Amino acid sequence: MSGQSTRLSVNINKVALIRNSRGSNVPDLVKVAKDCELFGTQGITVHPRPDQRHVRYDDIGPLKEVVGTEFNIEGNPTPEFLDLVTTHKPHQCTLVPDAPDALTSDAGWDTKKHQSFLTDTIGRLHEAGIRVSIFLDPDTDMVAGAKAVAADRIELYTGDYAKGYHQDKEAAIKPFVETAKAANDIGLGVNAGHDLDLINLEFFQQNIPGLLEVSIGHALITDALYYGLQNVIQMYLQRLAD
Repeated sequence: MSGQSTRLSVNINKVALIRNSRGSNVPDLVKVAKDCELFGTQGITVHPRPDQRHVRYDDIGPLKEVVGTEFNIEGNPTPEFLDLVTTHKPHQCTLVPDAPDALTSDAGWDTKKHQSFLTDTIGRLHEAGIRVSIFLDPDTDMVAGAKAVAADRIELYTGDYAKGYHQDKEAAIKPFVETAKAANDIGLGVNAGHDLDLINLEFFQQNIPGLLEVSIGHALITDALYYGLQNVIQMYLQRLAD
């Protein structure tokens, strides 16, 4: 059991995608972020990509001004991305090794292969006073590397858990439990995200030790089409309740 409350951070990329499809400001991304907080979420996540098909770089300043909980910016640490993050100084930056044309995040860092790059990048973010989480596959061999590059947290990529949940949830979650325990043992915080939803979230939260935060976007926004945003945020928070 987790033995603690896990924070919910809502990824609003899909809201931005809908807005961008019409070339207007409907829906209003800033208002949605404020409403998510009003409805109970404990954080807002955005992932500005190089092609800016979701959240755009010029969204970050207005969002930073209004987010009163925790602002998390995730993305591939290109020079442009790092300039954006160090300018606006979110509470947390989550580093993701996405290719420029990636449809969605689907793999974690090789913390050994990219040790030098990650060390330099995380050092720059720390100098700006930003907590750093790095996207990681459920692989205990990569956890020590995350500590070596001075990451504050890891974010477990949960796509494989979601895929395996309906076949054998015990088997699906086992590597995530082992990786989280390894992180706990060396003082790394544990976040998680990708394809977590109303069906698989509760089991995940109950079994991952020290789970601090989950970032959920696609499933939550999809569920909001049926239940409404206020209701669905409460439904996700209920899944995370001890």
